[in-house]
Amino acid sequence: MTKWLAIAFSIFIVIVIILADMGTLPGLIRSLYDFPNGDKLGHFILYGILSLLLNLAFTLRPGLNLLRTILTVSLTLAALIGLEEWSQSLFGSRTMDIVDLLASYAGVAVAALTAWQVRKWPLRV
Repeated sequence: MTKWLAIAFSIFIVIVIILADMGTLPGLIRSLYDFPNGDKLGHFILYGILSLLLNLAFTLRPGLNLLRTILTVSLTLAALIGLEEWSQSLFGSRTMDIVDLLASYAGVAVAALTAWQVRKWPLRV
């Protein structure tokens, strides 16, 4: 189940990025973060959820080196997020923002720590 949630949320994030790049992000999504620093909170939450789901999905198999797997997943995601943030400079309707990037990275880090704690518990999620 976790794997399918991670796949579905990854697809959702890609769709949101594509719509934003095309300048056709639906008003409902834009209105969710239409307050001061709402876009930063959106980056933190969305990439945090993605990080949590990916880390939980990739750590399902017993016998893995938990720390190495979470670091690999999180650093790979961070690199992709950095590329996506940089790619915004290629679109007239987007603005590359280092604070957005830092908010995204903070979401990834908090979610990675959460996944670490969840996987350390005896009850598997």
